[in-house]
Amino acid sequence: MHILRPAFDWGRDGALEFAHARGFGLVAASDAAGPRGSHVPFTLNRDGEAARVRFHVTSGNPLAGLADGRAFLVAVWGPDAYVSNDWYATPDHVSTWLYEAVHLAGPARRLTREANRDHGDALLSTFEERLEPKPPWQLETMAPVKREAMLDGIVVIEMTVETVEGQRKLNQHKSDEDYRAVADRLARADDAGSRDIAARMRRLKPHLVYAVDAGGDPQTRTDQW
Repeated sequence: MHILRPAFDWGRDGALEFAHARGFGLVAASDAAGPRGSHVPFTLNRDGEAARVRFHVTSGNPLAGLADGRAFLVAVWGPDAYVSNDWYATPDHVSTWLYEAVHLAGPARRLTREANRDHGDALLSTFEERLEPKPPWQLETMAPVKREAMLDGIVVIEMTVETVEGQRKLNQHKSDEDYRAVADRLARADDAGSRDIAARMRRLKPHLVYAVDAGGDPQTRTDQW
C-alpha cells in the first residue's frame, strides 16, 4: 500500500485492531495465470508481536492450491466517501476520496482437515457474539451429516502476518476550518458511508466545534468497527 502522507499512516497496532474488528476482506495471491482473489470472513489472532489470519475457501477455489508458503495479501476496508472541492471552507483544494484501509501480507499455508471444525467454531463465535442478546448459533446445532459434509467441502488457510500497512485518510492534514467544513457536510449526506466517515472524522478531532444541525453528534454513534 502506498501511504500518501505520514499523517495517514495508521501504525501497526491501529491497523491490526481495525482488521480484527472488521473480520472481512479480500484475499489475493498470484500464480502463472495471474492474480486470484476471494472475499472472505476471517479471524485475526495476536500473540505478542506475532499475528495470524485464518480464513476458509471452498475446496474448488484456486486459492486453496496456492497456500503453499507463497505470499498472500489480505485487504480490509471500511466506509468511504467522496469529497467535493466545493465543500471546503477555503479555495484551491482538490476533490478527493476519504477512507480507511489495511493491507496484511505474509506466507500462507493450507491446514489439515482436522482444523476445519475449530476454525468454524472460532469464526462463528467471533461474529455471533456481536449479535447479543441473540443466543449464538453454533455448528453443533446442525445435523451431523450436513455439518461434516460442509466441513469436508472447505479448506482452512492460515497466513502469518509479516507486513502490516494501514491508511486512515480522513483529511487530518487539512486546517481545522476545512476539516470541520467537510465533516459537517458529510454528516448531512444521504448515504450511510459518508455519515460514517463524518463520525470517524469527529472522533479523530473531538476538540473541534462541529455544526449542531449536522444530523446529531456522530461522536455518540455506536456503529463503530
